[in-house]
Amino acid sequence: MNHAAVLADAFERIKGVVHDTLDDIPAEALTYRPDPDANTVAWLIWHLTRVQDDHVAGVAGSEQVWTADGWNDRFALPFDDDAIGYGQSSDDVAAVTSSADLLRNYHDAVHAKTTAYVESLTAEDLDRVVDENWDPPVTLGTRLVSVISDDLQHAGQAAYVRGLSERT
Repeated sequence: MNHAAVLADAFERIKGVVHDTLDDIPAEALTYRPDPDANTVAWLIWHLTRVQDDHVAGVAGSEQVWTADGWNDRFALPFDDDAIGYGQSSDDVAAVTSSADLLRNYHDAVHAKTTAYVESLTAEDLDRVVDENWDPPVTLGTRLVSVISDDLQHAGQAAYVRGLSERT
């Protein structure tokens, strides 16, 4: 398996957890909160997808799917178009009340763009510095692994919150 296949497989695993979490989910489970300030399934899936969209578009030098394909209008959230969830308040989390279909479809659109991008990369591309604001500077490979790690953690959290909602 080459580098592109490994990356594509990792992003496919994220998609799998997202789909498993959203499949047949009751509408009320999307916004269930184990405590008043906890993240919801809807917010977690929206956030992990926004992070992937933002970060992959950033390294690919392309427009985010969020704005390029009008997902920002479809979600109609009370946030700036560049919001990806970092630093959001409990009220912001509560504002994400999107349907499972909308979340899944946005994630699938971002996944398709991400997969096409990582499959186009050469091994040498992964050594390209994409962020010099860190010591050491961040390479493309490191940035992609960071996105994968963050997304898998949030996808697991969303699955856990769904499970908690089913126990109440």
